[in-house]
Amino acid sequence: MTSASLFRPIAFYLPQFHPIPENDAVWGAGFTEWKNVTRARSLFDGHYQPHLPADLGFYDLRVPEVREAQAAMARQHGIYGFCYYHYWFNGRQVLERPLREVMASGRPDFPFCVCWANENWTRRWDGQESEIILEQKYSPEDDIAHIRALIGCFSDPRYITVHGKPLLLIYRLSRLPDPGATVDLWRRELLRAGFSGLYVCNVESSESEHQLSRRYGLDAAVQFAPDWTALPPRIYPTVRRLPFFRRQPVGPPFTDNYIGEYGPLARQMLAKSNPGYKRFPGVTPGWDNTARRRTDAIVLRNSTPEKYSLWLSDTLAAFTPDSPEENFLFINAWNEWAEGCHLEPCQKWGHRYLEATRDALAAATR
Repeated sequence: MTSASLFRPIAFYLPQFHPIPENDAVWGAGFTEWKNVTRARSLFDGHYQPHLPADLGFYDLRVPEVREAQAAMARQHGIYGFCYYHYWFNGRQVLERPLREVMASGRPDFPFCVCWANENWTRRWDGQESEIILEQKYSPEDDIAHIRALIGCFSDPRYITVHGKPLLLIYRLSRLPDPGATVDLWRRELLRAGFSGLYVCNVESSESEHQLSRRYGLDAAVQFAPDWTALPPRIYPTVRRLPFFRRQPVGPPFTDNYIGEYGPLARQMLAKSNPGYKRFPGVTPGWDNTARRRTDAIVLRNSTPEKYSLWLSDTLAAFTPDSPEENFLFINAWNEWAEGCHLEPCQKWGHRYLEATRDALAAATR
């Protein structure tokens, strides 16, 4: 028996590594996520910044060879597929080009699914969160248009399914005015289109997203890592402060950041009780979004491939899939470079996080 037959590890995938008009208009011509990445600086002793890419360099996702290389590297280290962030604003899609070209070309031959990142786009990266760039507006008419626009994606033979049903993630289910009605409408539309149904999961990325999958009739939830319920109340005021986070002021231009320890947070997530509903586990190789935020950044320091391997191994040991096809483990992320969570090789660690992933998956079958 192989690890692939027991578990299907899926890595979240950020498509913001090519310029688009919407970003050009706000951040300047040619903006991509690499601009955030390269402006990062070390803010205290032992702070690992900037995170700079190794093997693939400062790539452009419009280049098909880059996408092929990413998939080959992921496959070689046990990743089953990518979960592309999908941006839909009332019929307007952004950052859709990489996945659109993957579908049109049939390459790479690598499984994928999508996660609807249904948050407003704001200027949060420079602290002006009240300024909305693209706003989410919800309606039954838009729900229909949205799911119909995804049918071509779901029809791709590489699209990840559960019992024949396409897997769809929703990042902020709580933002929908009537989540149950939206999901019911989507399922009916897919049945009319000849599918056997739709397998819908919400992402438990904050306290407001917990306990929703059962309430609204979803198939499962996805545990996001790191668990934001462990963060200080100034950033997420509905949650409590835990002792392994502390406020640490640093010099300009980055001030008043929150510094936490990777190992204790991993242990806290492992210790979470069974929620009483189906939930797929999640892990992350690290977190540090000082590249994106001038204030209130969050740093999980002292992440190492060894600590990540232990977290992943313990998570796999505790995970019993409900069925052979409901065996997903979500990794945050493949390429979130500006948030300091990437399996792609960097100049400090090389392939060690990828190798830790491969080895933990292999050990889970012994």
